[in-house]
Amino acid sequence: MFRFDTPTAHLRSMAFWEGISYLVLLGVAMPLKYLAGMPLAVRIVGSLHGALFVWLMLLILAGLRSRGRSLGWGAKIFVASLIPFGTFALDGQLKREDEEFRAGQAEGA
Repeated sequence: MFRFDTPTAHLRSMAFWEGISYLVLLGVAMPLKYLAGMPLAVRIVGSLHGALFVWLMLLILAGLRSRGRSLGWGAKIFVASLIPFGTFALDGQLKREDEEFRAGQAEGA
């Protein structure tokens, strides 16, 4: 699953890691901050999540510009990234897009 050899595989992998970081932030780091008085957890996990989120947004923009995806496609991924477990719900669609991309590459070769 964690491939970076095609644009869609790269997007799919980053969506997965962004989703994991969001769940860790909400489910581990924030309780540690507010229930155990450990704000460092949010600083570390929040920074990592922020970097992964920005990376995901850059990949969405790249898909919009270079691969001619629709604005609705980008908006769907953006909104999913704001909802816990949202990026995992899109994984099947992104997997199909990657398979279609690979099939197109194989035909063109």
